Amino acid sequence: MTTPITGQDLAGRLALVTGAGRGIGEAVVAALAGRGARVLATDLDAEAVAKAAAPYAEGQVVARSLDVTDAAAVEALVADTEDTLGPLDIAVNVAGILRGSSVVDLADADWAACFAVNTNGVMHVSRAAARRMTRRGAGSIVTVASNAAGIPRHGMAAYAASKAATAMFTKCLGLEVAAHGVRCNNVCPGSTLTDMQRGMWEAGPGGDVEAGARSVIEGDLAAHRTGIPLGRIADPEDIAEAVAFLAGDRARHITMQDLYVDGGATLRG
Repeated sequence: MTTPITGQDLAGRLALVTGAGRGIGEAVVAALAGRGARVLATDLDAEAVAKAAAPYAEGQVVARSLDVTDAAAVEALVADTEDTLGPLDIAVNVAGILRGSSVVDLADADWAACFAVNTNGVMHVSRAAARRMTRRGAGSIVTVASNAAGIPRHGMAAYAASKAATAMFTKCLGLEVAAHGVRCNNVCPGSTLTDMQRGMWEAGPGGDVEAGARSVIEGDLAAHRTGIPLGRIADPEDIAEAVAFLAGDRARHITMQDLYVDGGATLRG
């Protein structure tokens, strides 16, 4: 379990978080709950999300299994949540997958899988939440995209394209719902210490995780990849802090924005 972040600026709010069983999603649950929100934590892995929710006080974090690629299941869960737990104030899209491959070797199934989870899943959850938030005139939707949405990466075309589509979808939704008091923003992480990141390093030359991390920090000229100016890999909590900020009233005049949390890796101005 990640360490909850203190503060109560989200007290009384109800948040839905996808991909909450581990990594960034688990850290987002901790950040929101630590600020007083009640959280519906969802993940395709029912066991993982139940374990992540177990340490919290009864009723503060409720775990549910959810396949975000199933539009009917998403709509049913959001409807049931509002009937049983109350109106959703916050929705955070974290669920995502990565299928690495050069484009010429990319399998159709891997391309489709990336878009099914990373793009369609975000649309399903955001649409279901926005339908209800707009009727109430308030709400915040935060999508965890990626810095790969804004810069080309070797061997990551499917992932990067799906995240770019997701980031633009979230901003288009934000434009449509702004008049109803609903804000939509993207958090775009760089390399972060998650199972997904470690898996990429383990799959690299020699399966050397330490060398993989060092390569990310230092950069890779052969792959046209800059390093990380701040000299460290992000922790999931670094991303969760940005999500919690955008979800709350401190960001009440921020919508349709991309917040890059990558230690300066993309050199964005």
